[in-house]
Amino acid sequence: MIIRKVLPEERESYNNVVTHPLQSWEWGEFKESVGWRAVRLGVFEEEKMISGFQVLFKNLGKTPYSVGQLLKSFLPTEEIISALKDLAKEEKAIFIKSEPDFVAKTWQNIKGEIIEPSVEEKVNMESLGLTRAAKPLFDPFSFVLDLTKSEGEMLTNMHPKTRYNIRLAEKNGVEVAENSSEEGLEIFLRLFFETQKRQKFYMHTPDYFRKLWEVFGRKGIAKIFIAKYKEKVLNAWMLFVWRDRIFYPYGASANEMRNLMASNLICWEAIKFGKKLGCKSFDMWGCLGPKPDEMHPWFGFHRFKLGYGGNLVEFCGSWDLVNEPLLYKAFNVVDNFRWKILRMRKKMGF
Repeated sequence: MIIRKVLPEERESYNNVVTHPLQSWEWGEFKESVGWRAVRLGVFEEEKMISGFQVLFKNLGKTPYSVGQLLKSFLPTEEIISALKDLAKEEKAIFIKSEPDFVAKTWQNIKGEIIEPSVEEKVNMESLGLTRAAKPLFDPFSFVLDLTKSEGEMLTNMHPKTRYNIRLAEKNGVEVAENSSEEGLEIFLRLFFETQKRQKFYMHTPDYFRKLWEVFGRKGIAKIFIAKYKEKVLNAWMLFVWRDRIFYPYGASANEMRNLMASNLICWEAIKFGKKLGCKSFDMWGCLGPKPDEMHPWFGFHRFKLGYGGNLVEFCGSWDLVNEPLLYKAFNVVDNFRWKILRMRKKMGF
């Protein structure tokens, strides 16, 4: 087995062996357009690439140091960790954060109720020399729907209220259509930033999404769905499609006409769209855990996703491969202070 950097002419071979859109060649291109640096490594047996992974690096100001991210790749092995250590030294990375796309625990969801017992896969990241990260980048939990089931089976396993709301939206005359175009992007952005302002959360800038669309939209990886009632836009979703998986990373909703239940219908149409494409699973991209706090600000989103009957999964977590221990401690102190300031600004409405 050989691990080496992937050549530009090996782009197609690389994309054929990675299983998540955030590991795609295109995601690296997009992130480079917003100030990151992508390094792709391939795992080869003889001349054949059997797997690959992409590490993103960002320089820390005018210092010679950087930080790295290895997001949604496979579970690392000792050989992969060795290659990452060499790469961290080459890139002068204080650490490389690893969040594998590996499900460590699964709870069954029956009609919107999480059922024990769970299925658990033992993972020992400490044995590979990794340190539990102080703060994850992605939610450790998500709901994942099995799209190999029939539409009837999926409807039957939804919470009755979710199923009712889908039918109500249809009866009310809500219409959902794909609009994966520049026009659709601008509709999505307008509603997304209205939602962000209303709900007081902060994510990315319009420029960030436009650059994302230049790559993911052009390649057909990103799709936009819009729900309307008599030409009034009520919901807009951006979906990612990668190989046999579909993902729901971004959504926005109008504050008006919530009684029409457009959000329930747009989700159902996204599910059917994934099935039509031959996708096997629908990852709803983040939720709370098996015993959520009803006072948590994201509980409403959690409950919405729960109603569709997807199993609750917990990924194996966020882990740091530390290359510069003293600088790593200093970085965490500064980063923790930065997040305290951001949370304070949010509470004060800045």
